[in-house]
Amino acid sequence: MSDDARASRSRNALLVALGVDNLGSGLVLPLVLVYVTGVVGVPLGRAGLLLTLGTLVGLLAPPLAGGLVDRVGPKAVVVVSQALQAAGVLVYLLADRWLTATTGVLVAAALVAAGTQTFYSSVFALIADVAPAGPKDRAFAAVEVVRSTAFGAGALIAALLVSLVDPAVLRVVLAVDAGSFVVCAGLLLALVHPARHHTSATASTAGADPRPGGGPEAGAVSDRAPASRIPPSRTPESVLTNRPYLALVAVTALLALPSDFLLVGMAVYLRELAPGAAWAAGAGITALTATSLLTVTVVRLTGHWRRTTSMALGGCCLVAWAAVCAVAIWLPTSWVGPWVLASVVLLAGGSLLIGSRVNALAEAAAPPATRGRHLAAFQYAFTAAGLAAPLLVSAMAVALWLPWLLLGAAALVGAAVVPLVGRRLPEHAVHPGGLVRAAAQE
Repeated sequence: MSDDARASRSRNALLVALGVDNLGSGLVLPLVLVYVTGVVGVPLGRAGLLLTLGTLVGLLAPPLAGGLVDRVGPKAVVVVSQALQAAGVLVYLLADRWLTATTGVLVAAALVAAGTQTFYSSVFALIADVAPAGPKDRAFAAVEVVRSTAFGAGALIAALLVSLVDPAVLRVVLAVDAGSFVVCAGLLLALVHPARHHTSATASTAGADPRPGGGPEAGAVSDRAPASRIPPSRTPESVLTNRPYLALVAVTALLALPSDFLLVGMAVYLRELAPGAAWAAGAGITALTATSLLTVTVVRLTGHWRRTTSMALGGCCLVAWAAVCAVAIWLPTSWVGPWVLASVVLLAGGSLLIGSRVNALAEAAAPPATRGRHLAAFQYAFTAAGLAAPLLVSAMAVALWLPWLLLGAAALVGAAVVPLVGRRLPEHAVHPGGLVRAAAQE
């Protein structure tokens, strides 16, 4: 098999594997609390606490996962993440028979959370290694489309099953989820062959593409600039001393917050404001998932922009979304549902402009020798947003407009600061289109 055919097969197999992974996750995530309370028999209040504690334990995984990516490459770490998640789901299945229900649920939640954090700490490095040479925006966009579609399909099935608190049905669902992780790991091991992993910082910073026949000397344009264009003093290898990269993590957390709030807070907001409009929460999430199918198109249309420009414009869309949702407080009750649902267009626009571009920026801006550790640290941006979103929901106890004020302020700060952060990041990471043109001129 030729190198090109092997690389193409790896890319296709990776898409299939990640689709299988997300189909299982979409299927089971909405049903975890239903299973723990309805089948295992843990009271709702204790179940929520145990799942939260398990999630906190999982936050310890990214630093270890990032170090492993730098040592052995991302593929092995992604496979380990699938094994951890499969083990966690199996423990859920045994939670009412193994030790005590409380202990079983806590162990299961911790294993699933550790596997999830390990997955997100390593999968973007794997995608980049499997993708063709050059900017990775389209590769990340294609993966986003596949993963969102698969997750949405799983969530739709889960929605049909959520009313069935039948222990046999729920056990089958969890078993299918565990099987999806095993299948994903098997596909990765058998069919996905990323570029050879390099631990040498010298080889990486030379700008060479490790694929056979790749690199500037073969006429390909890498997403990383040659060493002559990246002063070593501006690319610290330690995450804690790389202040521009830490600033990117913080800005990304601010811009990720609105989407997380939609997932956990919109239903509460509508219930408090107009109970008859509660349907708009689920419809909005479905619409947001559906618009992810446009990710590749948006990346193609904005590929010549600086990545930070795309993120800043996306942040402006998020500010507008928060303002429009806040206005619903003063609307007639019958208008609230359609108004909020229509506002999702703004949230979707912001998500499309930010999503794949920020992942590509984080991957390209990471120093090659410590890419795994940097990408693992970058995932804390989304973790922080996920943890902050429920706190914003609690702000509704003070005033229904308060969460929207805080969301709008967060998005506004993110949109205003991200161009400034971009000035401190490597130019080839912020503006890969400029690197392509410069290489073509040479």
